[in-house]
Amino acid sequence: MKSLKNKTIDFPLEQAGEYLARCVYEEKLAVIEQNSIVIGDTFSALNKIKDGSVDLLIVDPPYNLDKDFHGNGFKKSANEKYKEYTESWINAVKPKLKSTASVYVCCDWRSALVIGPLIEEHFVLKNRITWQREKGRGAKSNWKNSMEDIFYATVSENFTFNLDAVKQRKRVIAPYKENGVPKDWEETADGKFRNTCPSNFWDDIAVPYWSMAENTAHPTQKPEKLIAKLILASSNENDLVLDPFAGSGTTAVVAKKLNRNYIGIEQNPLYCAWAEKRLQDAEKDTTIQGYHNGVFWERNSQPQKK
Repeated sequence: MKSLKNKTIDFPLEQAGEYLARCVYEEKLAVIEQNSIVIGDTFSALNKIKDGSVDLLIVDPPYNLDKDFHGNGFKKSANEKYKEYTESWINAVKPKLKSTASVYVCCDWRSALVIGPLIEEHFVLKNRITWQREKGRGAKSNWKNSMEDIFYATVSENFTFNLDAVKQRKRVIAPYKENGVPKDWEETADGKFRNTCPSNFWDDIAVPYWSMAENTAHPTQKPEKLIAKLILASSNENDLVLDPFAGSGTTAVVAKKLNRNYIGIEQNPLYCAWAEKRLQDAEKDTTIQGYHNGVFWERNSQPQKK
């Protein structure tokens, strides 16, 4: 029996009825509408999304690793085969994107060697974000793998980037004043802070853990705070965000919390049910851990609610 403090969403498929009823099945649809969690094959489902309708694409594909996703396994393959797989989903999503769309693709260090060159081939590559997830097994003869990458690209040179929406609030260690006035920082009841431009190294994001409401039993769940940065930077309210490998629905949930529309596609019905549970919870609670009053706080620095 789990602790009362354990908020992990982990109900079995037999108890998922009310949430499965909220999902839509790709095989029953002629057209996929926005604000849908779609159960089905990504490649078939993408054919049913209107061309040129997506403002932001967030992709967290299976990394080239042996991994069990609650009964749906993904097997590591030769790089050439993984390259073919990657190119196949890129070609499937490209027609769905607006000419002004942005693209983010998650990967680990090994799959980045395959994914990065393909992103540059198909899109305008802008940057590679590295985030420190601080979770992973140690190794006796190697360095602990605690980093992941996110490739950032756009369809064209006409794109959205909302800098002010993703500034990070950092505590000022050595405050400097000019003519007695704070220089590029402010003093608050909680301390002295500066809102800084975000870099491409993110060390302020905690991997979801058991006491967080966003946590599920999905083995590779991304944090809401991480996805919030992507959505706020590269989309506007009422834009459409597409996630073709939706997992437990983090992209859809964050899109809803930030007043965006979404389409999430996932082949595992259990993960879709967890996503719908999270979307239902988001109707009452729109908070995102580490994001408060319009700024992203450093890890463990956000003031406690009073």
